[in-house]
Amino acid sequence: MSRSLKEIVARFGGELKGDGNLVVTGLATLDKASPGQLSFLANPKYFSQLASTRAGAVILAPEMAGGCPVAAIVTPQPYLYFARASQWLAPKPAHPSGIHASAVVESTLPSSVSVGPQVWIGPEVEIGANVVIEAQCRIGAGVRIGADSHLYPGVTIYHGCHVGSRAIIHSGAVIGADGFGFARETTGEWIKIAQTGRVSVGDDVEIGANTTIDRGALENTVIEDGVKLDNQIQIGHNVRIGRNSALAGCVGIAGSATIGIGCTVGGGAIILGHLSLADGVNVSAGTLVAKSITAAGSYTGTVPFLRHDEWLKNFSRLRHLDAQADKIRDLEKRLAELEKAK
Repeated sequence: MSRSLKEIVARFGGELKGDGNLVVTGLATLDKASPGQLSFLANPKYFSQLASTRAGAVILAPEMAGGCPVAAIVTPQPYLYFARASQWLAPKPAHPSGIHASAVVESTLPSSVSVGPQVWIGPEVEIGANVVIEAQCRIGAGVRIGADSHLYPGVTIYHGCHVGSRAIIHSGAVIGADGFGFARETTGEWIKIAQTGRVSVGDDVEIGANTTIDRGALENTVIEDGVKLDNQIQIGHNVRIGRNSALAGCVGIAGSATIGIGCTVGGGAIILGHLSLADGVNVSAGTLVAKSITAAGSYTGTVPFLRHDEWLKNFSRLRHLDAQADKIRDLEKRLAELEKAK
């Protein structure tokens, strides 16, 4: 999509330096951009690339604007500005409203909804205006999907689940499958516990490809407004994720865990069941969270795999490692003083 710099600034703000009539047709990095593209500089370590960039214009912060050899859009948060501009400039495939002839639809839909080939929509489904449901999606009975949401091919939403407005759900995502709930018989057999809750997804949520969100056992699994979920994430039953939290790929959250508001969880991290993370917690990639976190901040770490009783013994000592180090330093100091006294 082609836009002039003055159109971009009129929409998103910022200070324009250079020719406002310059038209850009896309986005690219500083070192790869062509004269018809818009780039950005958010990380100071890439400042050296600015002098040689071929971009038509660059989004950057005020303190970096003086060294820009091309037109510039100056803003205090260039990466955030770039994110907003990228949505406006990115090409969007057309999805004409209407229901494809091969779709099976058992509910009444607004005329503005687009339903692709081989989609199945069950009875008593409520879908808002301008929703796009691409090929081979499956929408169970009683599902609700808010306006302007987009389901990519192959999304499955089980019966009774709710999805808010402006959701983006990528291919292969499964929302509302049964949680992993079983009771064990004395004979060793597993007896399934009926999962009678639902998944409730708020507004402006994005769910990555092949991510799975289990329905609640009794109460609901809840994904609050503005949450962003990467690909291949597993969210167990009765989990609650607070608004505006973001989880990277391959995170696993066991049942009944609670993630606070504005948290981030790095790729491959594991959060055990029935734990709570306070608002503003940042969990590093690969971290195993084995106890609740009650204060905001960044948390990192894991432990080696051991027999459970050995692990408990070693980990209990590991928790006191810092105190032991202080004692060792004190003993070293006292030993040095005794050596001098000889």
